[in-house]
Amino acid sequence: MSESAAQPLAGVKVLELGNMIAAPFCTRILAEFGAEVIKVEDPKGGDQLRQWRKMYKGTSLWWLAQARNKKSLAVDLRSAEGQEIVRTLAARSDIVVENFRPGTLERWGIGWEALKSLNAGLVMVRLSGYGQTGPYKDRPGFGVVGEAMGGMRYVTGYPDQPPVRMGISIGDTLAALYGAIGALVALHHRKVNGGFGQMVDLALYEAVFSVMESLVPEFDVLGFVRERAGNALPGIVPSNTYPTRDGKYVIIGANGDKIFKRLMNAIGRVDLADDPSLATNDGRVARTAELEGVIAGWCKSNDLDHVLSVLERAEVPFSKVYDARDIMSDPHYAARGMIEQHTLPDGRSVKLPAVVPRLSETPGRTRWLGPKLGAHTDEVLAELGYTADRRSALRTAGLIG
Repeated sequence: MSESAAQPLAGVKVLELGNMIAAPFCTRILAEFGAEVIKVEDPKGGDQLRQWRKMYKGTSLWWLAQARNKKSLAVDLRSAEGQEIVRTLAARSDIVVENFRPGTLERWGIGWEALKSLNAGLVMVRLSGYGQTGPYKDRPGFGVVGEAMGGMRYVTGYPDQPPVRMGISIGDTLAALYGAIGALVALHHRKVNGGFGQMVDLALYEAVFSVMESLVPEFDVLGFVRERAGNALPGIVPSNTYPTRDGKYVIIGANGDKIFKRLMNAIGRVDLADDPSLATNDGRVARTAELEGVIAGWCKSNDLDHVLSVLERAEVPFSKVYDARDIMSDPHYAARGMIEQHTLPDGRSVKLPAVVPRLSETPGRTRWLGPKLGAHTDEVLAELGYTADRRSALRTAGLIG
């Protein structure tokens, strides 16, 4: 695809009233596939994510990817002028995405009812800890809270230790993905089915809860409460993470009946491969401890490279546990183009994750990296009819940046 070819969301106008992770990641997905995303930021510092984690010359390296392809409009939402700018933009937008605490935008006169009255076709995605209704709606809520309330934290970790987090902000990320899905479903309904706009009410805990597999029916029918099981896959054997002799780790998923047989043959346990009591998962579950000991013992007796080569020849699903160094040097990542290289304003090169998912004809792409605060303020306001003098006055008053 040429750089000038239209992307699938070209022409879709998105207004982001978001901060940190959930709403910004949702709009990042839309921007990666061609939507025009105008991100509204506080003139005094902007999105807090600009200062999170590792920094390079005063800007978060995370920001470069999270805000790619977006236009930064620095406007004070607490001011009447800023609120009027938002109303004007919303009237021209297809989608608005926000992650303020419920009621905040209503107090500023830019809530769902106010914006819907200006634009009957508007799709508004509202991401919050607990949703726009219910007894908990006014509580502040981050992704970690959603992970806890949604049931994920309870089942993550080892049974003899407290629950642990996954190492990334998975609650926010899940909500962002559902937000993008909700926005596109609502947009499809409006454009294809002749419907009106609508509000997408997405609670972080509900996004987490929705991926909790069989948690609810297992408890409802059997009274079973799933507990922490470390790296094992409860009730499905064998599937676990095993240390190797050289201090590395390998994940082995040999829970398919034929795969299990191949694994046992490959590690020299023909007796277990041919044991009829282990031919199906229920038989293997009954002997979990024995099988885990056999596989762990074999891994511990061999270096990682040998373990990986044996598993690959036997066609057993496996992976070493990758860190950032492994990812950056992996030939499959490179062959699939999953690492992009860009140039920062000072000339330094920087690598970022490529766009997912892949489309064969109209793939997403990175058009520019996360912008400086207010980089597009004049451009956006000029398109709304704000003269240079008016912009200068608003800037002097600290209402735009």
